[in-house]
Amino acid sequence: MPNPFNLDPRRLALGAAKRYLLDDLPRRTADDKPPRLTPEALSHKKMSRSRERILANLDDMFGEAFERAKASGDDAQMQTLDFAYRREQLYFEILLDIRDAMEK
Repeated sequence: MPNPFNLDPRRLALGAAKRYLLDDLPRRTADDKPPRLTPEALSHKKMSRSRERILANLDDMFGEAFERAKASGDDAQMQTLDFAYRREQLYFEILLDIRDAMEK
């Protein structure tokens, strides 16, 4: 009885190539379009998270890390986290402004 974990990689590759080339699978046509985040798609599907929820999650995440750094007395880590929090908050504000503008 052959060991199922001792597989010949050449045989596996050959089998995969045969299946890919010889099986009658529906091929993609030129009119198949991959999903894209377009203004048309955005008009059909509104974003699920509110601005307040996103910023509250960011605040919670950095708040926990800041409290751990504060408890350990690591001033450098506290300063790094404070700067990173403000930077990420600014990035999210910009992205949320773009999202809000596209929804209108």
